[in-house]
Amino acid sequence: MAMFDLSLDELRDYRPQVSEPEDFDDFWSASIEEARAAGSAAGVEVTRIDNKLAVIDTYDVTFPGFGGTPVKAWLHLPVGATGPLPTVVQYHGYSGGRGFPHSFTQWAQAGWAHWVMDTRGQGWSSGGNSETPDLAPEAGINHVPGFMTSGLEDPKHYYYRRVYLDAVRLLDAVRGHATTDPSKIIVTGGSQGGGITIAAAGLAPAAGIELLGAAPDVPFLCHFQRALQITGRNPYGEITNYLAGWRDRVDVAYRTLSYFDGVNLGRRARAATLFSVGLMDPVCPPSTVYAAYNFYGGDADVTKSINVYSHNEHEGGGIYQTAAQLDWFGELFRAP
Repeated sequence: MAMFDLSLDELRDYRPQVSEPEDFDDFWSASIEEARAAGSAAGVEVTRIDNKLAVIDTYDVTFPGFGGTPVKAWLHLPVGATGPLPTVVQYHGYSGGRGFPHSFTQWAQAGWAHWVMDTRGQGWSSGGNSETPDLAPEAGINHVPGFMTSGLEDPKHYYYRRVYLDAVRLLDAVRGHATTDPSKIIVTGGSQGGGITIAAAGLAPAAGIELLGAAPDVPFLCHFQRALQITGRNPYGEITNYLAGWRDRVDVAYRTLSYFDGVNLGRRARAATLFSVGLMDPVCPPSTVYAAYNFYGGDADVTKSINVYSHNEHEGGGIYQTAAQLDWFGELFRAP
């Protein structure tokens, strides 16, 4: 794949006009309040399991997500740790879920508490114990295969409203658990997980949650309109296919998507951030990543940086980015 998007100099200055509805903040404040009212923190269940690993203890977690429906997660801890520990909360890429207990443990291996959220209705690429269905009746009838267009007719019914609120409710559960130092929480994820990371960071202030850091890796779900203009790759292609069929729903679709755009959500984030981008990425084009990065934090004094991988596609930095995150997380956690 060749470089097909803007030049790096242009990307660094790329600040497009992205539509934002007037009731954006009210919509999300009401959504958070509704989600919390539907399921209390007392509904969190944490049960130790046998993960077959010698240096990691793992707990099966069930917490109340959107609408109070049960959502699964793993909690991994260094063996014998009791806390409170610096904590990393991980969200997954499109088609991914929490997987097997041994699937994602690297942040616990570094000595931190590590929570891994299931993604409702997904998990087919992870296998294992991805056990959170998306049973919401408000998902609607008309959609193309996949999740990008589920409930697209109305922001209250859109799939990612449920996912983003699951992410916030997991943070509620994390902050209330004895193993977590609530002053040292970092959220992270790649691709879809990167988009959810930006959403969690952007919604945290409205939810009264203070995050230490956010690390979106090659994030998805940013600057939807630009993405649909320059890439036909899925998952964005699901929306294109939807609008090719329902030709009269373009304005409705873009209005709904504006509530979930990482550009708009990232503006409201206040946590320090480390992004990454692949300049040959056809799935999450670099201009969409830079749009979110350049607006991240709005006018606030937020510490931010982005790692650029010039000859990589959607794999981005891979293990190089993991190494950078290990360093960055450690620096944040060690700071007084």
